[in-house]
Amino acid sequence: MSTHQWQFQRQSGFDQVVLRTADDIRALPDLDQKLWVALASPAKGLEIDARTLALLDTDGDGRIRAPEVIAAIRWLDKVLKDLGGLKARGAALPLAAIREDTPEGQLVLKSARRVLQDLGQGDAKEVSPAQTADTQKIFAETLFNGDGIVTAAAAEGGPAGAAIEAIVQCLGGETDRSGKPGVSAAKVDAFYAELQAYADWRGAAEADPAGVVPLGDATEAAAAAFAAVRAKIEDWFTRCRLAAFDARAGEHLARPAAEWAGIAERSLSAGDEAIAAFPLARIEPGKPLPLADGVNPAWAGKVAAFRQAVVAPLLGDRALLTADQWEDLKRRFAGHEAWLAAKKGAAVEGLGLPRVRALLAGEERAAIAALIAEDEARRPEAEALASVDKAALLYRDFYTFLNNFVSFADFYERGRPAVFQAGTLYLDGRTCDLCLSVADVGKHSAVAGLSHAYLAYCDCTRKGSAEKRTIAVAFTGGDVDFLRVGRNGLFYDRDGVDWDATIVKVVEAPLSIRQAFWSPYKRIGRLITEQIEKFAAAREKQVQASSTAQVTGAAGKVETAGAAPKPDAPKPAAPSFDIAKFAGIFAAIGLAIGAIGAFAAALVTGFLSLKLWQMPLALAGVALLISAPSMLLAWLKLRQRNLAPLLDASGWAINTRARITVPFGATLTQLAALPDGASRTTGDPYAEPTPAWKRWAVLAGVAVVASILWEMGLLRRWLGL
Repeated sequence: MSTHQWQFQRQSGFDQVVLRTADDIRALPDLDQKLWVALASPAKGLEIDARTLALLDTDGDGRIRAPEVIAAIRWLDKVLKDLGGLKARGAALPLAAIREDTPEGQLVLKSARRVLQDLGQGDAKEVSPAQTADTQKIFAETLFNGDGIVTAAAAEGGPAGAAIEAIVQCLGGETDRSGKPGVSAAKVDAFYAELQAYADWRGAAEADPAGVVPLGDATEAAAAAFAAVRAKIEDWFTRCRLAAFDARAGEHLARPAAEWAGIAERSLSAGDEAIAAFPLARIEPGKPLPLADGVNPAWAGKVAAFRQAVVAPLLGDRALLTADQWEDLKRRFAGHEAWLAAKKGAAVEGLGLPRVRALLAGEERAAIAALIAEDEARRPEAEALASVDKAALLYRDFYTFLNNFVSFADFYERGRPAVFQAGTLYLDGRTCDLCLSVADVGKHSAVAGLSHAYLAYCDCTRKGSAEKRTIAVAFTGGDVDFLRVGRNGLFYDRDGVDWDATIVKVVEAPLSIRQAFWSPYKRIGRLITEQIEKFAAAREKQVQASSTAQVTGAAGKVETAGAAPKPDAPKPAAPSFDIAKFAGIFAAIGLAIGAIGAFAAALVTGFLSLKLWQMPLALAGVALLISAPSMLLAWLKLRQRNLAPLLDASGWAINTRARITVPFGATLTQLAALPDGASRTTGDPYAEPTPAWKRWAVLAGVAVVASILWEMGLLRRWLGL
């Protein structure tokens, strides 16, 4: 059991382990994984060197899991003298930092010196990932690079090179370190096993030609012609035997007349499926099968091929085939069919039997084995080079990864962006730092919506480039009045490259309590505006329709002027006026207006009866009553705002509720503000002028209220008069 004294820091409502010393990092494998912030992350799409991520993803499944992180810690502990050096996130690995008392450290140190010597920098005191990458590239382009795979180029032409190409052609290649297709020892063994199986299978036919290939080289074509009609001929002879068994079956077995009537009235062709379903020939007891005249037109071609390829060579050319002759043909092809069913070595069949036998008899296999052995001899050198490359990359990047996996220190301390932050979006007078790369908007939003954050998905493109990317942006400050699909902004990725960003989807959620307070009034304002717009549009449509009708009527009168008068058409009777109904409606309206007026008067009277200092409190209470539901809902959702679903939707396995509190959210979205020391003029020459009637209306309203208060004595009492 670990006795290490851990230190945790509470950030945004949850505890995160602090990694400050070498002992903290060394003891991580013993820390209960329930206390890790993440248990898995994607191995692609993070803002960290792709080579580092590939090294951590030891099983190559596209995900980095906690056991792989623990394995990296234990390996580094055997390579580095002080794990605390990882905190420097150094661009190069000092040779003095490598252990010399462990096999792993000795291998890395020796290989690092070899890399520097190969680069002509033997006196250098440190090695960088850029240097190891250059050496890796050079080594990978050599013919023998220690991966146990050889390409055709390694054979430098000749029979062995041709054999390697044949293996790749038949079984597919394996990717060599150079990126070219090659073969391993296992692939060579599998290929030669296929060659032997195919040769043995073909040898069985040669050993029993009469039983397996009764027609020699023509057997394959004959077997295909035989198989094409076998089921149909078997069906015909069976029907004839049934007709001989019971004469009553003949009519039904030959298909009823109703079926003939069903096809008689449409255009027919020899290949019609309905015709092909009919028997091969007329059904008669004991009748031989005709092979020329009297054959179903849909099968005439196949029967002719069967007669030429099978019947003629084995039975002599004949126009009729008896049931006994048919059974004889089936027996003769039974051996061939069994041989085909036992076929082996199909993968190499395309090489042809002579080439297969030549490869089995040749020296190519031994030559390829020698090449693979020579390549394997370079494996220690290759592994040594890979180890120094791994050490240099992890020395630079591993501490960053830990602070974005075991804890989210980089994200919450805001000293440097987290590895999952793709860049910064500028849109609608603010910047948003919580931007995540997204592969599929639909799949991501289905999970990310559980974060209770206001999300905007943006497609990002660059002018003159086919590059395209999609990001999910969390808005954690400001308002949402103008965040709509189609809005454009500018996205800067982590390399500072700018992208045109367009909102394509929005997942709505509250941004703040302040926004929630005003949201009911904004909704009411939008509703009133929409109703006014609808009313205006309806009135405009009505006026246009009326004008059109008047113009059309006037034009009609002009056209009919001077024409012979026509008898007057009967006019529709005017609807009668229902005085009782009108009176009822009028009375109902009057009662409603009276009730509303009485309620308003009661409100005004009650409000005016308050003391002066109570009136603002009453107004605030009414406003709070209206906004309270929205504010309560916003408060609840803001308390639930969580980073975990955003990352889970991107392929992470987040192990805690990584909350985005309101204070922390304010650091992720920055609103536009004037720089320190800036000044501005107060007058706006293009400001909307206030109409005079509005000023007079306000003054009149104040005068009316003042006079009412004076008459009621309230104003005099408040003023002490």
